[in-house]
Amino acid sequence: MRTTTAKTPTTPTTLSTNPGPAASAVLRGLVLRRAGERGHADHGWLDSRHSFSFADYHDPAWMGFRSLRVINDDTVAGGAGFGTHPHRDMEILTFVLSGALRHEDSMGHTAVLRPGDVQRISAGSGIAHSEFNFSPIEPVHFLQVWIMPNQRGVQPTYAERSLGLEARPTLTLVASAEGREGSLSIHQEADVWQGRLPAGASIQHALRPGRQAWLHLAEGELQLAGETLKAGDAAAFTAGGPIEFTATRAATVLLFDLN
Repeated sequence: MRTTTAKTPTTPTTLSTNPGPAASAVLRGLVLRRAGERGHADHGWLDSRHSFSFADYHDPAWMGFRSLRVINDDTVAGGAGFGTHPHRDMEILTFVLSGALRHEDSMGHTAVLRPGDVQRISAGSGIAHSEFNFSPIEPVHFLQVWIMPNQRGVQPTYAERSLGLEARPTLTLVASAEGREGSLSIHQEADVWQGRLPAGASIQHALRPGRQAWLHLAEGELQLAGETLKAGDAAAFTAGGPIEFTATRAATVLLFDLN
């Protein structure tokens, strides 16, 4: 098993409520964050793309968006992974895109996450866990999302859910403050939606007054406000109103509806 390093994020004193337009296209309250603009770290065993400042990647314009703090797009080589490391006061969601990820934590949970699975850790007063590629050969590709909680020092908890791999022309509520519609509960007034969309599917999502949204395209291709989004691209919606997009190829998308 390879020797690895723990995750070491840059911790901001404040979060950006609006992302930095200097590095992006700005279109009528829509800010595009292209995949190639993200921070990048290649450690050999780990190839990681950072949507927001993390570890050695620091950009004051991209410290987060509302309560959304981290979206890391990680590919880990066979047999490698993150050794045991601590977290506290963070809501952590993990989405496996390909391969299999083995998890162990200080609460006694062990799991192997595969495509279609979603894991939620409410780190609260503190947990420690490790994440390793379950395969000794094939890489594992996953997204890890951190959302800052609205309560500190809560009892740590763990949950997971399988969303399956079937493509549907709709979004599924993955996480919410109240655990609505069978979603995973988190300590923040944020709704996290996932879509595994067939080509041609069109989505419309209404934002309530005062809320903003971040859309991350994990796989595939979308059309959004006349712009083409490819895997790794993202968009911030800062002016409210309905969000509309169409999958021009089969696509996996995350939509964060944030207060």
